[in-house]
Amino acid sequence: MLSTHVLDTSTGSPAAGIAVTLSAVSGTTLKGIAWTVTNADGRTDAPLALDLAAGTYELTFAVGAYFTRAGVASFYDTIAVRFVIADGTRKYHVPLLLSPWGYSTYRGS
Repeated sequence: MLSTHVLDTSTGSPAAGIAVTLSAVSGTTLKGIAWTVTNADGRTDAPLALDLAAGTYELTFAVGAYFTRAGVASFYDTIAVRFVIADGTRKYHVPLLLSPWGYSTYRGS
């Protein structure tokens, strides 16, 4: 299972309304497999995927529109986080901690 959430560290609040795409990566090719938007808690209403085969994946967060709606200048338009799933039976959580000028991510549980 794969889930995500986005927190705006510049305001200390969840980042609602961010479009998120999950893609499978094969060489230089991306194949979109799930699309969603973060809710008022900065989370998705459902997991992005319940079962994932071992492989490389990418989450793309469309953060530019989020900052534009907030009237905040931002260095980023989209943020892509590429990661490897080694065991598709395990739970993976990939949060994004975001500000207009930087971001971080990690593997959560």
